[in-house]
Amino acid sequence: MHIDIVSDIACPWCAIGYARLQVAMKDLADGQDFTIEWHAFELNPDPNMEQEPILPALSRKYGRSEAEMEKSQAQMMEIASDLGLDFSKMQQRLTCNTFDAHRLVKWAKQFDRQTELKMALFEAYFGHADDVSDHNVLLTCVDRAGLDVAAAQHILQSEDYGNDVRQDEAVYQQAGVTAVPAFIINQQYIISGAQEPELLKKGLQEIAIEAK
Repeated sequence: MHIDIVSDIACPWCAIGYARLQVAMKDLADGQDFTIEWHAFELNPDPNMEQEPILPALSRKYGRSEAEMEKSQAQMMEIASDLGLDFSKMQQRLTCNTFDAHRLVKWAKQFDRQTELKMALFEAYFGHADDVSDHNVLLTCVDRAGLDVAAAQHILQSEDYGNDVRQDEAVYQQAGVTAVPAFIINQQYIISGAQEPELLKKGLQEIAIEAK
Protein backbone atom coordinates (compact mmCIF):
# COMPACT_ATOMS: atom_id res chain seq x y z
CA MET A 1 0.00 0.00 0.00
CA HIS A 2 1.42 3.36 -1.04
CA ILE A 3 0.59 6.47 0.98
CA ASP A 4 1.25 9.96 -0.33
CA ILE A 5 1.26 12.46 2.54
CA VAL A 6 0.56 16.12 1.80
CA SER A 7 1.81 18.21 4.71
CA ASP A 8 3.74 21.22 5.92
CA ILE A 9 6.58 21.28 8.43
CA ALA A 10 4.88 24.26 10.10
CA CYS A 11 1.68 22.26 10.70
CA PRO A 12 1.48 20.60 14.15
CA TRP A 13 -1.43 18.40 13.11
CA CYS A 14 0.74 17.05 10.29
CA ALA A 15 3.28 15.77 12.80
CA ILE A 16 0.51 14.37 15.01
CA GLY A 17 -1.26 12.87 12.00
CA TYR A 18 1.84 11.00 10.88
CA ALA A 19 2.51 9.73 14.40
CA ARG A 20 -1.05 8.40 14.53
CA LEU A 21 -0.59 6.85 11.08
CA GLN A 22 2.54 5.10 12.38
CA VAL A 23 0.47 3.53 15.15
CA ALA A 24 -2.12 2.32 12.62
CA MET A 25 0.54 0.96 10.24
CA LYS A 26 2.28 -0.86 13.08
CA ASP A 27 -0.98 -2.57 14.02
CA LEU A 28 -1.39 -3.70 10.40
CA ALA A 29 2.26 -4.58 9.79
CA ASP A 30 1.74 -8.35 9.82
CA GLY A 31 -0.54 -8.33 6.81
CA GLN A 32 0.34 -5.17 4.90
CA ASP A 33 3.43 -3.47 3.52
CA PHE A 34 3.51 0.33 3.33
CA THR A 35 5.52 2.85 1.33
CA ILE A 36 5.44 6.56 2.14
CA GLU A 37 6.09 9.63 0.00
CA TRP A 38 5.90 13.19 1.33
CA HIS A 39 4.48 16.11 -0.66
CA ALA A 40 4.62 19.86 -0.16
CA PHE A 41 2.03 22.24 1.24
CA GLU A 42 2.84 25.74 2.53
CA LEU A 43 0.77 27.30 5.30
CA ASN A 44 2.84 30.49 4.91
CA PRO A 45 3.71 30.65 1.20
CA ASP A 46 5.17 34.17 1.19
CA PRO A 47 9.00 33.86 1.17
CA ASN A 48 9.28 37.52 2.23
CA MET A 49 6.94 37.20 5.19
CA GLU A 50 7.95 38.96 8.37
CA GLN A 51 8.29 36.45 11.15
CA GLU A 52 6.26 36.92 14.32
CA PRO A 53 5.47 34.97 17.50
CA ILE A 54 3.03 32.16 16.80
CA LEU A 55 0.32 32.97 19.36
CA PRO A 56 -0.57 36.48 18.14
CA ALA A 57 -0.25 35.26 14.55
CA LEU A 58 -2.73 32.45 15.14
CA SER A 59 -5.01 34.76 17.14
CA ARG A 60 -5.26 37.12 14.20
CA LYS A 61 -5.64 34.32 11.64
CA TYR A 62 -8.50 32.55 13.43
CA GLY A 63 -10.14 35.54 15.12
CA ARG A 64 -9.68 34.11 18.61
CA SER A 65 -7.91 35.46 21.67
CA GLU A 66 -4.28 34.63 22.41
CA ALA A 67 -5.44 32.89 25.59
CA GLU A 68 -7.69 30.62 23.53
CA MET A 69 -4.87 29.85 21.11
CA GLU A 70 -2.50 29.13 24.00
CA LYS A 71 -5.03 26.66 25.46
CA SER A 72 -5.47 25.00 22.06
CA GLN A 73 -1.70 24.71 21.62
CA ALA A 74 -1.36 23.23 25.11
CA GLN A 75 -3.89 20.53 24.21
CA MET A 76 -1.87 19.69 21.10
CA MET A 77 1.27 19.49 23.21
CA GLU A 78 -0.39 16.85 25.40
CA ILE A 79 -1.54 14.84 22.37
CA ALA A 80 1.94 15.03 20.87
CA SER A 81 3.61 13.96 24.11
CA ASP A 82 1.39 10.87 24.32
CA LEU A 83 2.58 9.95 20.80
CA GLY A 84 6.24 10.40 21.68
CA LEU A 85 6.65 13.72 19.85
CA ASP A 86 8.62 16.67 21.22
CA PHE A 87 6.35 19.72 21.08
CA SER A 88 7.87 21.36 24.16
CA LYS A 89 8.64 24.69 22.45
CA MET A 90 5.70 24.93 20.08
CA GLN A 91 4.36 28.07 21.80
CA GLN A 92 7.75 29.80 21.53
CA ARG A 93 8.13 29.31 17.77
CA LEU A 94 7.84 32.00 15.11
CA THR A 95 5.88 31.89 11.89
CA CYS A 96 8.08 30.95 8.95
CA ASN A 97 8.15 29.98 5.30
CA THR A 98 9.04 26.33 4.62
CA PHE A 99 9.78 26.37 0.88
CA ASP A 100 13.49 25.57 1.24
CA ALA A 101 12.71 22.80 3.71
CA HIS A 102 10.32 21.27 1.16
CA ARG A 103 13.06 21.45 -1.49
CA LEU A 104 15.30 19.38 0.74
CA VAL A 105 12.53 16.86 1.42
CA LYS A 106 12.11 16.40 -2.34
CA TRP A 107 15.88 15.88 -2.65
CA ALA A 108 15.86 13.33 0.18
CA LYS A 109 13.46 11.08 -1.74
CA GLN A 110 16.25 9.60 -3.88
CA PHE A 111 17.98 8.39 -0.71
CA ASP A 112 14.79 7.05 0.91
CA ARG A 113 15.30 9.51 3.76
CA GLN A 114 12.25 11.75 3.38
CA THR A 115 10.61 10.57 6.58
CA GLU A 116 13.81 10.91 8.60
CA LEU A 117 14.23 14.49 7.38
CA LYS A 118 10.58 15.38 8.03
CA MET A 119 10.87 14.05 11.60
CA ALA A 120 14.04 16.08 12.18
CA LEU A 121 12.30 19.20 10.84
CA PHE A 122 9.20 18.64 12.99
CA GLU A 123 11.36 18.23 16.09
CA ALA A 124 13.43 21.33 15.28
CA TYR A 125 10.34 23.51 14.82
CA PHE A 126 8.04 22.21 17.56
CA GLY A 127 10.57 20.81 20.00
CA HIS A 128 13.24 23.52 19.83
CA ALA A 129 11.39 26.50 18.25
CA ASP A 130 14.13 26.62 15.60
CA ASP A 131 13.60 28.70 12.49
CA VAL A 132 13.15 26.07 9.76
CA SER A 133 13.60 28.70 7.06
CA ASP A 134 17.16 29.30 8.29
CA HIS A 135 19.71 27.41 6.22
CA ASN A 136 21.90 26.53 9.20
CA VAL A 137 18.93 24.98 10.96
CA LEU A 138 18.02 23.08 7.81
CA LEU A 139 21.54 21.72 7.47
CA THR A 140 21.48 20.55 11.08
CA CYS A 141 18.27 18.66 10.31
CA VAL A 142 19.88 17.18 7.20
CA ASP A 143 22.74 15.90 9.35
CA ARG A 144 20.33 14.43 11.91
CA ALA A 145 18.54 12.62 9.09
CA GLY A 146 21.79 11.00 7.96
CA LEU A 147 22.04 12.94 4.71
CA ASP A 148 24.99 14.68 3.02
CA VAL A 149 25.28 18.20 4.48
CA ALA A 150 27.57 19.51 1.72
CA ALA A 151 25.15 18.34 -0.99
CA ALA A 152 22.22 19.91 0.87
CA GLN A 153 24.11 23.19 1.21
CA HIS A 154 24.67 23.22 -2.55
CA ILE A 155 20.92 22.75 -3.09
CA LEU A 156 20.05 25.58 -0.73
CA GLN A 157 22.41 27.90 -2.58
CA SER A 158 20.71 27.03 -5.87
CA GLU A 159 17.13 26.82 -7.08
CA ASP A 160 17.24 23.03 -7.34
CA TYR A 161 13.99 21.18 -6.62
CA GLY A 162 12.03 24.43 -6.55
CA ASN A 163 10.00 23.43 -9.60
CA ASP A 164 9.36 20.02 -8.03
CA VAL A 165 7.87 21.68 -4.96
CA ARG A 166 5.70 24.04 -7.01
CA GLN A 167 4.49 21.16 -9.18
CA ASP A 168 3.69 19.15 -6.05
CA GLU A 169 1.65 22.01 -4.63
CA ALA A 170 -0.22 22.55 -7.89
CA VAL A 171 -1.08 18.87 -8.33
CA TYR A 172 -2.63 18.51 -4.91
CA GLN A 173 -4.39 21.87 -5.01
CA GLN A 174 -6.02 20.78 -8.27
CA ALA A 175 -6.93 17.50 -6.61
CA GLY A 176 -8.85 19.46 -3.99
CA VAL A 177 -6.44 19.32 -1.05
CA THR A 178 -7.03 22.59 0.80
CA ALA A 179 -5.98 21.54 4.30
CA VAL A 180 -3.33 19.28 5.74
CA PRO A 181 -2.48 16.61 6.59
CA ALA A 182 -4.00 14.65 3.73
CA PHE A 183 -3.22 10.98 3.15
CA ILE A 184 -3.76 9.70 -0.38
CA ILE A 185 -3.88 5.91 -0.46
CA ASN A 186 -2.83 4.09 -3.64
CA GLN A 187 -3.53 7.33 -5.57
CA GLN A 188 -7.26 6.65 -5.23
CA TYR A 189 -8.52 7.25 -1.70
CA ILE A 190 -8.02 10.26 0.54
CA ILE A 191 -8.10 10.43 4.32
CA SER A 192 -8.13 14.03 5.53
CA GLY A 193 -6.93 15.33 8.86
CA ALA A 194 -5.07 13.91 11.84
CA GLN A 195 -7.52 11.10 12.50
CA GLU A 196 -7.24 8.85 15.56
CA PRO A 197 -5.16 5.67 15.01
CA GLU A 198 -8.20 3.39 15.18
CA LEU A 199 -10.02 5.36 12.48
CA LEU A 200 -6.90 5.35 10.31
CA LYS A 201 -6.49 1.63 10.85
CA LYS A 202 -10.12 0.96 9.91
CA GLY A 203 -9.80 3.11 6.78
CA LEU A 204 -6.62 1.36 5.68
CA GLN A 205 -8.20 -2.06 6.27
CA GLU A 206 -11.25 -1.15 4.19
CA ILE A 207 -9.05 0.13 1.36
CA ALA A 208 -6.94 -3.03 1.46
CA ILE A 209 -10.08 -5.18 1.15
CA GLU A 210 -11.36 -3.12 -1.78
CA ALA A 211 -7.99 -3.37 -3.52
CA LYS A 212 -8.03 -7.18 -3.52
